[in-house]
Amino acid sequence: MKKIISTIILLYLSVGFAQTKAIDSLTVQLAFQKTDTSKISTSIKLVQELYDENEYNLALKYIYESEKLATKLNYTPGLSKIAYLKALLYTQKEDYLNAINHFYEAKNLFKTLQDTLAIARINNQIGLIEISRGYYEQGLNHTLSAIQELEKRNLNKELKNAYKGLASAYFKNEKYEQAIEFNLKRLKIEEQFGNKDQIIEINKNLAGLYSIEKEHRKSIDYYERILFLNPENDSILTDILPKIGHEYLQFRDFDKAQAYLSKSLLLSRKTKHIPSLIEALNTTGELNYKQNKTHLAERQLIEAHALLLSNPNKTEELKNYWLLKTVDSIQQDYQRAFMWQNKYYNLKDSLEQAKITEAAAKQNKMLNLDHFQEAQAIPLPNTPQTDLVTFGTNKKDFDKLQLITYALLAAFVIVSTFLVLIYRNRDRRNKYTLDLEAKTKKIELQNEAILEQSAHLENINNVKDKLFSIVSHDLKDSLTSINGFIDLLKDGSLTRQEFDRLIPELSENANNASLLLFNLLNWSKSQMESLEPSATMFDIREVFHDKLKLIEHKLIDKNIELVDNTLRDFVYADYSMIEIIIQNLLTNAVKFSKSGDRITIANHVSNGKTIISIQDTGVGISKENIQKLFKCNSFTTVGTKNEKGTGLGLSICKELVELNNGKIWVESIMNSGSTFYVELPKAKQATPVLT
Repeated sequence: MKKIISTIILLYLSVGFAQTKAIDSLTVQLAFQKTDTSKISTSIKLVQELYDENEYNLALKYIYESEKLATKLNYTPGLSKIAYLKALLYTQKEDYLNAINHFYEAKNLFKTLQDTLAIARINNQIGLIEISRGYYEQGLNHTLSAIQELEKRNLNKELKNAYKGLASAYFKNEKYEQAIEFNLKRLKIEEQFGNKDQIIEINKNLAGLYSIEKEHRKSIDYYERILFLNPENDSILTDILPKIGHEYLQFRDFDKAQAYLSKSLLLSRKTKHIPSLIEALNTTGELNYKQNKTHLAERQLIEAHALLLSNPNKTEELKNYWLLKTVDSIQQDYQRAFMWQNKYYNLKDSLEQAKITEAAAKQNKMLNLDHFQEAQAIPLPNTPQTDLVTFGTNKKDFDKLQLITYALLAAFVIVSTFLVLIYRNRDRRNKYTLDLEAKTKKIELQNEAILEQSAHLENINNVKDKLFSIVSHDLKDSLTSINGFIDLLKDGSLTRQEFDRLIPELSENANNASLLLFNLLNWSKSQMESLEPSATMFDIREVFHDKLKLIEHKLIDKNIELVDNTLRDFVYADYSMIEIIIQNLLTNAVKFSKSGDRITIANHVSNGKTIISIQDTGVGISKENIQKLFKCNSFTTVGTKNEKGTGLGLSICKELVELNNGKIWVESIMNSGSTFYVELPKAKQATPVLT
């Protein structure tokens, strides 16, 4: 016993004055205590203090001395706690085999003491170790068996670790609903502790899980919570921005997707964070091809591909191949599309094969580990220490274990050989299947291209028919009317007074022809994607006043009141395009107003942008027709005096507004009137960096 005390004193001296007062006090107390169970209790407290101070090697030295004394006294409560602490120390040292061995030893001892809480804690620890090593099924079984006891006692510190492990295991097993459930439980606890880093991690997990489940709105909510917690943290922003952009893209909100992805590209380039840059380039490429900007999409995807060569990321590489294949198919470069498709399927197959091989290796390793743990499990102690033998001390058990090990190894060799033969045969079949599939895909791509080309030709033909229809009817009518007036005047068939009375009508026909021709030119350009705005700063009020002059006689003719609430306000846009937008909207307001109705024009500033509005108290628009207004080039109705239209006005308005980084929308109630709104920028918009 003197040797034990001397050893403990020497250990204390080796620690010196680096430990806390609690450690100092316990060490002194331990040195002068009697050799009984109280000394074991003090030693266990000291080990716990050292464990909390991360002094694992020193704690192990104390635990070994304490184990000798507890074994000599046959003190089961002490032996159970010592085995548990020893397992915790080996866990911290990442010696998981010894850790699991001692956890099972402690578990058997605690069973004799009927300590359900200690058993739950041990099951949780074993479960977390198994999950960290990739043995998810075993980990889930152990940790789930502990949850009820831990929840009953509100042991939040241990519960949050348990929930983290369970969420991870369910995610790896692709059971996403359960992963979400335990992440939410963990989040609730971490919010109580106020651990910001952990809260961010869990929000990111939940956002990713909801994305997999295609609940994109929830995914966006959790990503934006992270931005709220760390609005200026570049490290977090580079990681999160491309993911929010991706979610808005899946949600088909292209404007917000563009905004987040542009920020992501700028920040990733600035911080030189290549993984985020690759992700942002891939997603921006997807956004642009979905908006028919295939050349721009191709440039971004090729840049991402070049970065992936020196910065491997299999998930993004798969996405990159698929997007490149899609873009090249749209551009009718079928040879390159076929190449990207082959790369995609080759990588996908290799990843799936690697996953199968890894799962088989883990299964074989787990079989050996299960047997090893059974052999390591120590029988329940109710006899002296000589009964508490560990693996290897009993010759008979050792021989039996050795025989089983050899049998398992032989079985493993046989199974491995069988798997190799199956794999080779499967490889040949796969090669044949892939070749056949590749040829089929190539034919499908060619068929798709033919269909796309046919659709394109049909669209061009429709545009041509529409142009001929408008030129032969609407434009012809206006010009014929003007020409008729001129002929009458030239022949002297009209007196000067009669001609003066007809001037307003002549002016209206000229304005209608001018507006129609302008609409026609812009619409045909938009069909060929050749419209380009030339933006400048100008006063929107001046445009209104210029265009009001063109409809004054019509207002008087139809007895319509005009209320001008416009203010002096500058916008940044293409002047001629905004002219035609306002002229179209004013003409429509007059067209669908009755005698005695009122038209109100106004503008105001909202969120740094100018909103112009043109309101009438006319016939209004039905809900069904509102859906058609900006989507169909041929939708038109007659006015209150049977005025005709081409159906191009609002369609070209939408095109021109969007070219000027604006928005257009309408609010209307049948028989009460309509209000058209146009939002325009007040300053030059920051050009998104997309390449």
